[in-house]
Amino acid sequence: MTVLERLDATVALAEDEALLLESVRRLAENVLKPRAAQHDAAAAFPWDNVAAINELGLNSMFIPVEYGGSGLSYTAYLACCREIAKACASTGIIWATNFHAASPLVDFGSEEQKQRFLPMIAEGGLAALGLTEPDAGSDATGMKTRFVEDGDHIVIDGAKTFITNGDVCDVLLLFGKWHTLGDGKDAISLVIVEKGTPGFEVIRTEHKMGTRASSTAALSFANCRVPRRNLVGEPGTGLHMLFDFLNKSRPSVAAHALGIARAAFDDAVAYVNERKQFKRRIIDFQGIQFMLADLATDLAMCESWLWQLARRIEAGEHGLGQEASMLKMRASDLAMRISTDAVQLYGGYGYTQDYRVERLMRDAKITQIWEGTNQVHRQIIGRSFIQR
Repeated sequence: MTVLERLDATVALAEDEALLLESVRRLAENVLKPRAAQHDAAAAFPWDNVAAINELGLNSMFIPVEYGGSGLSYTAYLACCREIAKACASTGIIWATNFHAASPLVDFGSEEQKQRFLPMIAEGGLAALGLTEPDAGSDATGMKTRFVEDGDHIVIDGAKTFITNGDVCDVLLLFGKWHTLGDGKDAISLVIVEKGTPGFEVIRTEHKMGTRASSTAALSFANCRVPRRNLVGEPGTGLHMLFDFLNKSRPSVAAHALGIARAAFDDAVAYVNERKQFKRRIIDFQGIQFMLADLATDLAMCESWLWQLARRIEAGEHGLGQEASMLKMRASDLAMRISTDAVQLYGGYGYTQDYRVERLMRDAKITQIWEGTNQVHRQIIGRSFIQR
């Protein structure tokens, strides 16, 4: 066993979670991985992969038992997320986004909202989270989408962009500002918008560098009316829910990035063990051994931090913003570095689409950008040391 395999063996999972993870690994290796190149080339939403995931009932793992879920641990979710992303980064995003969107409902939704929406997600429904706007990316507090109360309804006007699953979702968790609370961060609120609601339209889907099979949509809301009972929490409490959610979604993004990183590392190791130059295997050159040593060490430390942070979140610990930023930043930077080095180790072959390292490098890039650019995460971490 390699050091990374021994690290995997230390992840603390209950017996049923370990069995599920093995099923996910088989699904990833035998079903998702062989389809990944085709889905990437076609830039088509992988409905067949979604169906295969639903056959295993994977959406249920992040839904509480009382709402039709299996209520498995956050660690188990992250482990599955990494395995799916390792096989197909696009499918990993689609599935993880269901967790991202369900999380605010699980933590802050009313009993009526949970009864109405969580069983649907547990059974395989698709969910999305609407946060980013054309003029509000890293500064989410600059959002312009407005929620206006009108009797028993809320009228929504605004636009969102770069919304994963936005064009295919059954339910959208949408952030905007409550009209009577001004335009500051204290006006941010969260409402649920269901598929087919009049005034909710998909403007376009993006043509992207990587994760091409995952749909990324621009959305508009024009006089879009939803029942007031679709308001999650109270008006103006959205920012608190957002920060709480980000502390769990950012480790999820890190797990996704680490899946890409592990795929690239595994491919690179296999290639340099097989490929010969100057009558020697590439791995027999000391410089290559040093490169692999650095990559493996950073990968092991980053994954160790992933599992440690997962345990702390499961224990109910709060105030983990800096830790989550450290993990997301380092994991995504590492995914980009390992996938780029893998392309380099493959030489000219790495630059072609005959080998997946080319796709992995394209897929890795977005992980440095979404859920907060890594420049923003460095600012979050650095300013935490300012003495006041």
